[in-house]
Amino acid sequence: MKRYEALASDIEASIRNGTLKTGDRLPSVRHTGSSRGVSASTVFQAYYLLEARGLVRARDRSGYYVAGGGLRDAPPETTLTSRPAEGPRALDVSDQVFDILEASMSRQVVPFGSAFPSPLLFPLARLGQFMAASAKSLDPWRTVDDLTPGSAALRRQIALRYLADGLPVPAEEIVVTNGALEALNLCLSAVTRPGDAVIVESPTFYAALQALERMGLRAIEVPTHPGEGIDLDALAQAIAAHQPTACWLMTTFQNPLGSLMPDAKKKALVELLARHELPLIEDDVYAELYFGERRPPPAKAFDTQGLVLHCSSFSKSLAPGYRIGWASAGRFARKVARQKLTTTLSTSVPAQLALADYLEKGGFDKHLRKLRQTLAMQQATFTQAVGHYFPAGTRATRPLGGYFLWVELPPQVNALEIHRLALERGISVAPGPIFSATRAFSNCLRLNYGHVWDAHSEQALQTLGRLVADAA
Repeated sequence: MKRYEALASDIEASIRNGTLKTGDRLPSVRHTGSSRGVSASTVFQAYYLLEARGLVRARDRSGYYVAGGGLRDAPPETTLTSRPAEGPRALDVSDQVFDILEASMSRQVVPFGSAFPSPLLFPLARLGQFMAASAKSLDPWRTVDDLTPGSAALRRQIALRYLADGLPVPAEEIVVTNGALEALNLCLSAVTRPGDAVIVESPTFYAALQALERMGLRAIEVPTHPGEGIDLDALAQAIAAHQPTACWLMTTFQNPLGSLMPDAKKKALVELLARHELPLIEDDVYAELYFGERRPPPAKAFDTQGLVLHCSSFSKSLAPGYRIGWASAGRFARKVARQKLTTTLSTSVPAQLALADYLEKGGFDKHLRKLRQTLAMQQATFTQAVGHYFPAGTRATRPLGGYFLWVELPPQVNALEIHRLALERGISVAPGPIFSATRAFSNCLRLNYGHVWDAHSEQALQTLGRLVADAA
């Protein structure tokens, strides 16, 4: 254990054995640091971890207190690696995905099935000020400068954030896109042709399956662990057996599992793909939403051959609705730029300039610290509520970031039927079959904990748990 983890473990034990009771104030950071012989930052990390587990709560200018209701038991963890069918598969998933998502698109529905966190978590008013300023002072020539690759100022800011994480990505390699989804689709079209086979995780993000279906590509689903990501041995076997053209993977806080591939495994992944000259399209939209001490490096950090096409956006971390994403596509950057030129041509210039200005002086990292803390606390509360309201036999993942839980229900429960019954009661969920080329994971749900947790959402989760219990 690291020092902060050991300290957190000791405090948690004191809470669970009754030495510290609900409402008790924890010792001050200074006192704890002195008595344990550790730094203040170590104590803060321990208290943040306890807060993420729902065991303590911070009070402004008062300190940390043992939280009421913090001892609910979370459900057992999902630990089994998936076992998808082998071989390339043609896709027919879009109609089902559209039907399920369209039925959930209402402000009146409790958004457990949403793919987005609450828009109330983002500094939209502050961003609006930058947007107004950029539009008001817009140089007419900026509407044609850097038309396809994107604003030079924004690409520089993105390159600086890469550099801060130890990745020397040149701004010239970055193509600004209309959200990460366009970046991913452009990268996919740059490295494949109709009829090719593409490696995906199992389960995988439904938009990846839809993109493959639209482009006439086949999916090879590879076993994936809910904690550590894709199985590299199974991946190597799939490459040897089926000669795929590319991989589309999420190595950090994968949607829907929330899995985080360890650094050493990411390095081994990149080395494996390099031996086969196989491009990796890396969907990395959740990496800023980590709950630990540092941002996990992307697979791109271990790429020495230019084979990793790294895609991300500001939609999940800063500016939902602005639709600003990018691709850092390595040796394929020129191909991606040409794909952009012949499709959407450009991305909103005022939005790009507003974000570039905000990144330079708007307090992005301060916003991210608050956002991560909020999501960590909501995950703890939400997970414990699942353990409290759902029946025996329920399991759930323990993501170290992002805002999704993958919930495995008792085997006899039909997730599509739960979706239908929940929607009748004003509750949306994302059923497991939409994350599979073969409509597998029939007893699984992806649940979003990135929205405000209040009495209404708790009642909705209680109702959902009752529906699952009745079906079990």
